[in-house]
Amino acid sequence: MSEHTKVALVTGANRGIGFQTARLLGLEGMTVLVGTRDAQRGAEAERALREEGVDARVLAIDITDATSVKAAAARVEEEFGRLDALVNNAGIALGWGGMGRSDTDQFREVLDVNVVSVVRVTDAFLPLLRRSEAARVVNVSSELGSIASLTHPEDPFKDVEMDAAYPASKAALNMVTALYAKALAGTPAKVNAANPGYCATDMNGHSGPRSAEQGARVSLHLATLPEDGPSGVLWGHLALAQDPDTYGVLDW
Repeated sequence: MSEHTKVALVTGANRGIGFQTARLLGLEGMTVLVGTRDAQRGAEAERALREEGVDARVLAIDITDATSVKAAAARVEEEFGRLDALVNNAGIALGWGGMGRSDTDQFREVLDVNVVSVVRVTDAFLPLLRRSEAARVVNVSSELGSIASLTHPEDPFKDVEMDAAYPASKAALNMVTALYAKALAGTPAKVNAANPGYCATDMNGHSGPRSAEQGARVSLHLATLPEDGPSGVLWGHLALAQDPDTYGVLDW
C-alpha cells in the first residue's frame, strides 16, 4: 500500500449495503477495512473483495462494545497511522409493530446500535480522522429519520406500519451528524448523513426496490466528496421525486 493510498473503514461491511460500500470504495483505489464482529463472514467478504482486486482487510469490531472499538482504533493507528474515511454503516431495524405497540427493550437496543454506537466509533477514530488531509465521515441514515419527509402531505411511507424505534434512531443520528459537522467546521473534514433509499437487504427481507449497490453509491458519493462539497447535510435518494434515480439534499 502506498502512503498516498486512502484508508476507509466501513462498519457492518460483511454484507448488504456495507459490503457494496466497501467494494465501491475499494474499486476507487482505497484500502478498505471490512468492519465486522463476525470473523467468518468478515473473512468471506475480504476474500470476495480481493477477488475483484480490492485491497480489503478484515477489522474486528463490535460497535456496541467499547473495548472492541478501542482495540480496533489502536490497530488502525498502528498499521496506518490515520483514517481517511469512516462509513458508519452498521445498524439494526427492530420494532415494526405499529405505534402504541412498541417494545421498549427493542427501542433501547435500536438506539444503542444506531445512535450511541455511532458516537462511540466516531469518537474513537476521531484522532485518526484528524490526521487525514481530508477526512470524510458518512453516517448511514434513512429518509424515515427525516421529520420533514414523514410529515409531508405526500409522505411516501404513509402506508408503512411502524413504531418509533427505527425512525427515531435515524432522526437522532441526523442530529449527531449535524453536531459533528458543526464541531469540525473550519477543518478539511466533512461529516454527512446518507439516505440510501429503500434497498433490498437482509434487514427488510430483500423487499426494497433498490439494490444494495444503488444504496451504497450514496455513501460512496459522500465518502469521496471534493474540497468544495457540503458538510452537515442529509443527502441521497429522493423518494418523492418523479425520477426514481433522483438524488439530492433532504430536509432534516
